[in-house]
Amino acid sequence: HGDSLEKTGKILTEFLQFYEDQYGVALFNSMRHEIEGTGLPQAQLLWRKVPLDERIVFSGNLFQHQEDSKKWRNRFSLVPHNYGLVLYENKAAYERQVPPRAVINSAGYKILTSVDQYLELIGNSLPGTTAKSGSAPILKCPTQFPLILWHPYARHYYFCMMTEAEQDKWQAVLQDCIRHCNNGIPEDSKVEGPAFTDAIRMYRQSKELYGTWEMLCGNEVQILSNLVMEELGPELKAELGPRLKGKPQERQRQWIQISDAVYRMVYEQAKARFEEVLSKVQQVQPAMQAVIRTDMDQIITSKEHLASKIRAFILPKAEVCVRNHVQPYIPSILEALMVPTSQGFTEVRDVFFKEVTDMNLNVINEGGIDKLGEYMEKLSRLAYHPLKMQSCYEKMESLRLDGLQQRFDVSSTSVFKQRAQIHMREVDPRLRPPPHTLSTAFHRPPRPGGPFCSVPCHAIATLKYDYDSSSVRKRFFREALLQVSIPFLLKKLAPTCKSELPRFQELIFEDFARFILVENTYEEVVLQTVMKDILQAVKEAAVQRKHNLYRDSMVMHNSDPNLHLLAEGAPIDWGEEYSNSGGGGSPSPSTPEAATLSEKRRRAKQVVSVVQDEEAGLPFEASPESPPPASPDSVTEIQGLLAQGLRPESPPPAGPLLNGAPTGESPQPKAAPEASSPPASPLQHLLPGKAVDLGPPKPSDQETGEQVSSPSSHPALHTTTEDSAGVQTEF
Repeated sequence: HGDSLEKTGKILTEFLQFYEDQYGVALFNSMRHEIEGTGLPQAQLLWRKVPLDERIVFSGNLFQHQEDSKKWRNRFSLVPHNYGLVLYENKAAYERQVPPRAVINSAGYKILTSVDQYLELIGNSLPGTTAKSGSAPILKCPTQFPLILWHPYARHYYFCMMTEAEQDKWQAVLQDCIRHCNNGIPEDSKVEGPAFTDAIRMYRQSKELYGTWEMLCGNEVQILSNLVMEELGPELKAELGPRLKGKPQERQRQWIQISDAVYRMVYEQAKARFEEVLSKVQQVQPAMQAVIRTDMDQIITSKEHLASKIRAFILPKAEVCVRNHVQPYIPSILEALMVPTSQGFTEVRDVFFKEVTDMNLNVINEGGIDKLGEYMEKLSRLAYHPLKMQSCYEKMESLRLDGLQQRFDVSSTSVFKQRAQIHMREVDPRLRPPPHTLSTAFHRPPRPGGPFCSVPCHAIATLKYDYDSSSVRKRFFREALLQVSIPFLLKKLAPTCKSELPRFQELIFEDFARFILVENTYEEVVLQTVMKDILQAVKEAAVQRKHNLYRDSMVMHNSDPNLHLLAEGAPIDWGEEYSNSGGGGSPSPSTPEAATLSEKRRRAKQVVSVVQDEEAGLPFEASPESPPPASPDSVTEIQGLLAQGLRPESPPPAGPLLNGAPTGESPQPKAAPEASSPPASPLQHLLPGKAVDLGPPKPSDQETGEQVSSPSSHPALHTTTEDSAGVQTEF
C-alpha cells in the first residue's frame, strides 16, 4: 500500500508539471483565437450539447449478480439525463425516493455478451490463473443472455436478461451510457480541456508511448487515474500475482478486488492533487492574461521566429518521412473511415425523416395542427432514443484499419468509432427557426386534402442536413487522419530530432516562456508537413462526391451563407405558388426592382435545388460549360425535383417514444439543444466531450459542466443553465 501511494504520487507530480506547462500555452492559444476571430462558421443545424435535462432516458428491470450473496436479484434500473446507470431495489423503492443500491459511471467500461468472453479476459489479465477444463468458473449465469461491464482496473458488473431481445435492448442502452460517459471533457473548455489532453499526450510521449490511447475515457480525474494505473498495474501484477493463494478462480477474484481497491485509492489521490494544481493555475490566470494582452504581437512574433528555425531544421527529414511512410497510405485510411461514417450519417437522416413522415401522417389523422407541438416534442427526443439510434451507431462497427493499424501504431479503432457516433447524435436534422420559409412551413394550416407539411420544408431540412453533416464528416476525417499520422511521424522523427530540440530554447524570451514551448512548436511544424496532403485527400474525396461529401466551393459553404435569402422581405411563398400552378403571381423582370427580386428568388431556389440524384453532377457550380438554370421562377418544377428526393419509404406510423417502461410510469425526455463550437487546436485529440456527474440520492440531481456558449448571433431554440451541485459518483 505504501509503495503504491509513493508510486502514484511520483507519476502525478510528473504529469502535473506537464499540465502546468501546457496551461499557459492553451491560455495563449485561446486568447489569440478569440482576438483574431479564427472560429469556424456557425452551422445552421442545431447542435445537441445539453442532454435531457432532468429527464429519464430509459428505465426497466434486469437481473444483477450480487458479489456479497453470490445471488442474482431483479433490479429496477434507469438511465437519467447524465447517463449514469442507477440500480434500485425495486420500482417501489425508486418511487419512495429510497437511495439506490448502485450508481455506475461507465466511462472506460466494455460490454461483453458472453461468459466465455469474460473468462478469457480474466484469464489473460492475470497469467497462470486460467481455470482447468470442467472446473467451476468465476461466474455462472442463470440464462443464456448475460451482459457484463468489464473494466481493466475497476470492479466489474454482471447482469442477465431472460430473452435475446431484452439483451439487445439493454446492450444498446448500456452502450449509450458508455459512449456518453467516455465523452468526459467539455468541448467548450478552451483552456483547461486542451491543456489537459496535450499534457496527457506529452507525458505519454515522454515514455515513448505514441498513438491512440483507449483509456482516454471519462473526466479528467478518471483519465488521470487510468494514466497512473497504466504504469502501476503491471508492477502490482508482477509483485502480487505470485503471492495469491487458492484455486485459479479464487485468485482471479482476489486480483479483481485488489485492482479495484488500488484504483479507488489512485482516484482519490489523483482527484485531490489535480484540484490543487487546477486551483493554482486558475489563481495566476489573470496575471497571465494581462501579459498576453499587452504583449500579444511580440509573443506571436517570437513564436513565428522559433517555428521558422525549427522548420528549417526538421523540414527535409519530415518531408521525406511523409513522402515515404504517410502519403501513400492516406487514401486507404480515408476510404476506410469514410465508408462506415457516411453510412451512419445517412442512416441518421433516414431515421429522422421516417419519423417526420410518421409525424405528418399522425398529425393529419389525430387532430391536425393542435397535435403538432406534441409530435415535435417527440421528434426532438429522437437522438436520445438508444434503440432507434442503434441502427445508426452500428454502421461504425464495420470500421477496420487492417494492416494500417499496426503500421501506424493504432491500438484500437474504438476512439474513431465513438467520435463518429457522438457526431451522429449531436447533429440534429431540424433547422433553426428564424428563416421565414422554414417557420411558416410547419405552422401553416394544411390545405384541404393535402399533406400537412410542404415538400420544400422537408427538402430544405434534407439538404441542410446533408451539407452540415458533410462539413462535420470532413472535419472528423481531417482530425482522424491527423490523429493517425502525427504520432507516427513524431515517433519516426524522435531518434534524430528530439535530442536537438533543447538548443532552440534560447530563442524564446524568458517573459514569454510560459506561452511558447519548443515541444509544442515542433509538433505544429510536423503537423504542417502532412496537413497539405490530408486536406488534399479530403478535397479530392469531395470532388468525386464520394459518400455524399460536398465541395467547400459550392453555393452552400459549410452552412450556406446565402440561407438568409430564404428569410428576406419577399420570401418564396411555397404554399401560395403551389396552389397557383400557372405561376400567375410571379413578378415580371421588366423593371429593375422586379429583376432584382427575380435574381434573389433564383438564388434562394438555388439554395433549395441542391437535392439531386447520386449520379448527377454537382448543381450550380462555377463552370463555363454550365448554363444558368432554366425558368428560375418555376416553383412547380423545383417542387417536382424536391419531391423525387423525398418519396417516403416509411414503416407504419411510430408510437410514442418508449423508455423501457409503460407509458406514464416515468418522465419522458426532452431535448435542450444549444450551439457549440469545436476545438480550435488541430493537435487536440478527438476528445470525449462531457463529464457526467450523478447525485446518489435520486436520479434528478443537476448535471455539472454541460453549459456551452454559442459563438453565433443566432439564438438557440432555448437555453438551459445548469448549476454544479451534482455529486460525482465514480463506481
